[in-house]
Amino acid sequence: MPITPATATHTPSNGTADAILLELVDEDGVTIGTAEKLAAHQPPGQLHRAFSVFLFDEYGRLLLQQRALGKYHSPGVWSNTCCGHPYPGEAPFAAAARRTFEELGASPSLLAEAGTVRYNHPDPESGLVEQEYNHLFVGMVQAVVRPDPEEVASTVFVTPPELAERHAKDPFSSWFMTVVDAARPAIRELTGPSAGW
Repeated sequence: MPITPATATHTPSNGTADAILLELVDEDGVTIGTAEKLAAHQPPGQLHRAFSVFLFDEYGRLLLQQRALGKYHSPGVWSNTCCGHPYPGEAPFAAAARRTFEELGASPSLLAEAGTVRYNHPDPESGLVEQEYNHLFVGMVQAVVRPDPEEVASTVFVTPPELAERHAKDPFSSWFMTVVDAARPAIRELTGPSAGW
């Protein structure tokens, strides 16, 4: 993992896993404190900062990922290209670029802000709650993706009809439709009218 001022304090030097802290925010997205990651997701959930990334290829197809089966939260479901949480003090844009590379082994060739969305989605499978102030990003990926198998079980590029077909038959993350709908104006601007988003 690249070491930045934000990640330096979150990178264990002794090989042990430190507790991961998230930024707690108010309804306007202003930081009001921190909480341990799992604790922030326990019901009823604590409002925290997150990000969601939507990357497209040169044909306007969206890169989806299937979350690894070993993940404690929403394992095995399909979701957007990448999502996660900035470390306290880390800019959402930097976190989105960092985490995309960590999970998929490829950096976006273009990444742009696409607004924010606030939601509260309980996950019936895990019992955890996504209470998030989510920063959205859209962009392009041109490199071959090499997913980290501990994070990602599978990837696929989809057109809008292929996404609708997959969404009808496969399980998706509880937050997927909320974030894709919120990012749709920026997605359309990025991909153009012919892509059909």
